[in-house]
Amino acid sequence: MISFYIVFLFFIIATLYSSIGFGGGSSYIALLLVIQFPFEHIPMLALICNLIVVSSGAYYYIRNKHAQWKLLLPFIITSIPCAFIGGTLIIEKHNFKMILATCLLLASLRMLFSKKLAFSKPTIPNLWISCSIGALLGLISGIVGIGGGIFLSPILYNLKWGKPKQISTVCCLFISFNSIAGIFGQLQKQTAEYFLLEYWPLAFAVFVGAQLGSYLGAVKLRPRTVELTTGILIFFVSLRILWI
Repeated sequence: MISFYIVFLFFIIATLYSSIGFGGGSSYIALLLVIQFPFEHIPMLALICNLIVVSSGAYYYIRNKHAQWKLLLPFIITSIPCAFIGGTLIIEKHNFKMILATCLLLASLRMLFSKKLAFSKPTIPNLWISCSIGALLGLISGIVGIGGGIFLSPILYNLKWGKPKQISTVCCLFISFNSIAGIFGQLQKQTAEYFLLEYWPLAFAVFVGAQLGSYLGAVKLRPRTVELTTGILIFFVSLRILWI
């Protein structure tokens, strides 16, 4: 049975990440590694929690007509099959840790040092670059159990491929589609019954955290403050993983 302490930490992670528009998959995985959770089940559980968190955000963006499907489609056309393939791959624990630690380190540096670029008119996306980025992030998503939005966001900002609301929407939907594809890939190796029955408190915790985080991010907390706090946290987590 999962301890209350772990459930509470999942709730905190979901709250923090949802307040800045992400799912928290990388930090769920890091925490599970630290507590010596069964390695073979980590990506699946992280993807399920990731999907729960970003689903409400995706619904909000679509309902408020922020979705830019022409911008999103080239990314998910390649990311979905690659996330599925990544989910089916069997990877050794050491390699898994190295990939995850690298992803976390890059994500933390992005959060700590990136700045949103101000521009009045987005540039036209390049189809082949979009497809290539989608394929790479999708493969990583399926293997490790993250959504990939935390890497897609700075790429879109630096390429000026959308306005802030459009980029947030694309990233949120990108995480959702990749998480679903990754889950189906993981199902080729295991069943979901194990998670649904024994680890439902984690799913419930991230659902509640996602609702609170979305509210705080919208009306209470400065997004940059939360982003810096989260960046510092996962920077040290990435270093901790390397020493497990």
